[in-house]
Amino acid sequence: MLRSDFPAETLAELADGRRLSFDAQGLVRRPEAGPLQLDADFDPALLEHVSILKLAEEEAIAAVGSLEPEALAALGPREILVTFGSRGALVVVDGKAERVKAHPIEADPTGSGDAFAAGYLASRAAGLAPVAAARRATSLVGTLLAGQLR
Repeated sequence: MLRSDFPAETLAELADGRRLSFDAQGLVRRPEAGPLQLDADFDPALLEHVSILKLAEEEAIAAVGSLEPEALAALGPREILVTFGSRGALVVVDGKAERVKAHPIEADPTGSGDAFAAGYLASRAAGLAPVAAARRATSLVGTLLAGQLR
């Protein structure tokens, strides 16, 4: 996925009357052939209608140049999640940040970011606050990874 795959108009339509979650992997990927390159040269309008933005650590750094809560909050969405793999996640809501710890598990992490996002969204839909939802999502990913070890 590349940022050119998601026009701002499409995201606006998807968000109409809903909270829209967006995984930033496509946001920071340059739309060109060749080795994958990340940068911050995206249209800010892409995030205008996004309520929840999930970024992996390297995507957050590519998007804003740091992991500072103020810089992340400046992206616009009310809820921003930065995942750090086995090191947990950062939840930034309305500019306030809180770290969520994870319990490292030696397993293939493929799909962990997607599982985290699904767990977070399901928890938010069930009424949990953002940090509690991130804790539950982190626990879910740990449980899934631990299941690989059996």
